[in-house]
Amino acid sequence: MISTEQGDINNSELRKEYLAGRDDQTKYWIEEDAKYFLHQALSTPVMNVLSRTEGAYIYDLAGNKYLDLHGNGVHNAGFSNPEIVDAVIKQLQSQLAFTPRRYTNIPAIELAKKLIEISPEGLTRVLFCPGGSEAIEMAVALAKQVTGRWKTISYWDSYHGNGFQASSIGGEEHFSNGQGPMMPGAFHVEFPNYYRNPWGLTDQKEIDKQYIRQLEIIIQRHRDIAAIVAEPISSTPVVPSLYYWQQVRSLCDQHGILLIFDEIIEGFGRTGKWFASEYYVVPDVLVLGKTLGGGLVPFAGIVTKEKYNVLQHRSIGHFTHEKNPLCSAAGLATINYIEKYQLVDNARKMGEYLVTRLLQLKKTFPLIGNIAGQGLHIGIDLVRDASTKERATTEAEKMMYDCMEQGVALKVIEGNILTMRPALCINKDDCDKIINALTAAFERQL
Repeated sequence: MISTEQGDINNSELRKEYLAGRDDQTKYWIEEDAKYFLHQALSTPVMNVLSRTEGAYIYDLAGNKYLDLHGNGVHNAGFSNPEIVDAVIKQLQSQLAFTPRRYTNIPAIELAKKLIEISPEGLTRVLFCPGGSEAIEMAVALAKQVTGRWKTISYWDSYHGNGFQASSIGGEEHFSNGQGPMMPGAFHVEFPNYYRNPWGLTDQKEIDKQYIRQLEIIIQRHRDIAAIVAEPISSTPVVPSLYYWQQVRSLCDQHGILLIFDEIIEGFGRTGKWFASEYYVVPDVLVLGKTLGGGLVPFAGIVTKEKYNVLQHRSIGHFTHEKNPLCSAAGLATINYIEKYQLVDNARKMGEYLVTRLLQLKKTFPLIGNIAGQGLHIGIDLVRDASTKERATTEAEKMMYDCMEQGVALKVIEGNILTMRPALCINKDDCDKIINALTAAFERQL
């Protein structure tokens, strides 16, 4: 059976029904895509063919327009953002689109300075790389080199990329099963989930203590833990308490462990703050990606503390595009745009509005078991029974395709959770469009 942990799979009966309804031109190109690309459960064969992406919307070949609530996390400033496009064009025209290693360039330096300016206090050193998987590799390599240790603790059901070390640290069998022995010393614990905690507890602090105990047991028995790697708010999303991360931070400080926060999804305003860690504690390493490339180019990196700048005898980020000026121009323009148009604050406001409306829907539709999120990072946990919390997987997939037909593109994660991560430039009308589509889809489920 194919895992649905990371998203909706492409071989279900509902997917076949959806594809059958596409126009002939779209079907042709979907078949062409399937003919030439390696097939994967979460990508090829695909579900549609896009003609353009703009702002918070995507458009298919048939001229249909969808408010995109997925975007692979690259679209915080909106798709095809004209100010970011202009910055990239100017950089191309400057005849400085690439810088060989051993040299630097002004765009890369300016982006590094800007990242430090907006990052949590104390994070003052930067390293760039092509993508999020590589950024995780750099962060963990830094932790191992600094501490002289080699083991890690991360979380089940997490995704940190597809590199060997990244997929070992990630907690999803979909990316490791069948690969043979993975990276040794990669321990996993459960991410704090108050709605679905396995003890049936209702007191948040008592739930936290049970989850923290899992960390304590490993740390007590393994004195060579280099890092704890986690998303401060999960991609599901599940939102931990402040107490939980304070206790984890304390454990790291007590035992000389680096705390690595993966904010490849949550960073750059998604949660209503520049970084989700601002709701909690300052990590030792902040991992960034996706939106850093402005939705135009792949780019990622890490931001860490001055005291960890001790690897002059090693190279943990020896990438060809480590200081790519084109990517740096895109990253700097992205941050400046988010700042200029106050999109971080807009994410907070629109997120609050959406959650308020969703809670109203919850009173009407028993299929909604739980609503969680922060800013424009929201998940709707669908259940068949409120008491057993049985996951409504078929219903969730039906909801997704129903909303697609109404022009709202959701993503399903963990089989039953409708996730919403729109561009941060959405307005109240866009939010109402989401609610109206969900309402109509829920009514058809009754």
